[in-house]
Amino acid sequence: MARDGRQVAERDEDRRASDDRFVDSELADLAADELDEEEQDIEERAAGLLGDRRRVLSLIAAVVLLIVAIYVVLPKIFDAGDALDRIDEASWYWIVAAAAFNAFSFIFHIMLLRGVLGGRDEDDVVHKRLDYKASYEITMAGFVATVLFSAAGAGGVALTYWALRKAGMERRRAACRMVAFTVLLYSVYAYALIIFGVLLRTSVFPGDHPVGGTIVPAAFAAILLVLAGLLALVPQDAERRIQELGKLPRLTRVAASLARVPATLASGVRTAIAYLRHPKRQAVALIGAIGWWAGNIAVLWACFEAFGVSVPFGVLVQGYFVGMIANLAPSPAGGVGTVDAGMIASFALFGFGLEETLAPILLFRFVGFWLPIPVGVAAYLGLRKSVHRWEDERSAATIKSEVTGMKATSS
Repeated sequence: MARDGRQVAERDEDRRASDDRFVDSELADLAADELDEEEQDIEERAAGLLGDRRRVLSLIAAVVLLIVAIYVVLPKIFDAGDALDRIDEASWYWIVAAAAFNAFSFIFHIMLLRGVLGGRDEDDVVHKRLDYKASYEITMAGFVATVLFSAAGAGGVALTYWALRKAGMERRRAACRMVAFTVLLYSVYAYALIIFGVLLRTSVFPGDHPVGGTIVPAAFAAILLVLAGLLALVPQDAERRIQELGKLPRLTRVAASLARVPATLASGVRTAIAYLRHPKRQAVALIGAIGWWAGNIAVLWACFEAFGVSVPFGVLVQGYFVGMIANLAPSPAGGVGTVDAGMIASFALFGFGLEETLAPILLFRFVGFWLPIPVGVAAYLGLRKSVHRWEDERSAATIKSEVTGMKATSS
């Protein structure tokens, strides 16, 4: 009896310290409103794409043209023919190692997604549905959604939210967990910019340490983290306070529109902080997030090694994170071209010439970006099957409930 009591108490404590403590807040509702719009857009565009063979063929042709532009035309524009000729000099075993590191990075991402979005309540039907198979499908399909529908990860966020809703998760809970997941993942990014920027600049790590590649991005990341912390102070009844401006309808509409983005982020920051206060969940979040970024950096390291280019550890890490900032820039698909240029420019800051970086970075983008796309497309098709199965289960449960209710009424 005592043991059962302790288990119940531990389970209650888990729920109190869970990532859903702000589900009933108005901020969560605003966050859900914002994600609902993105979810509907993703579902309509994906369904339209799959239902139109001409659009599929056009997309394939566009991808081929992008590859040709990046790997053939772009090097000629920058007169980097000699550097491009080095691609066939890559050591095959380092390419295999890079692909393996990329697989490991996705495994860590799946672990983070399963741990944060799936929750810990083993009796919850959503937790059961978001098993490792479904988490794999969501992760890889989200990667493709980022490539096809938007930059900076927004397409992946919308598709993941869509999958959570289809799994049966209530909209506010899905919004809280989804934004918290993103906050946790990119907080590691920001802290890495600060830590490695400072350690490089102070010569704790060897290598070139220009201010533009160390202190400037570190300061930028620190400002973002401070702003994120301040967002946690946004009142949970923000929507009600905005509605009190009802005497000025135009001002109310403008204020409500402006409040959506900070409200969405505030919900995620608060949920992420609550999540990290729980020791077990903190470990899952940190291991998953750090593993994802570390796996990507390992891919880049293997690509440099494939061409015999030695990059100091601190420079490798900081150069990667600084270069990936280019992912925020407008791009035809998920950072195509912009990230390539951003990575080359980043390592140029640290003293590496185009002849040293072009071939390794193009290989890095091929392994980390282009290679997973077919896997992601297959995962998306598998996810749609999983979604149909969940909908059938929900329909069967509804019918069963109605039949049980009719029997109870008749008796």
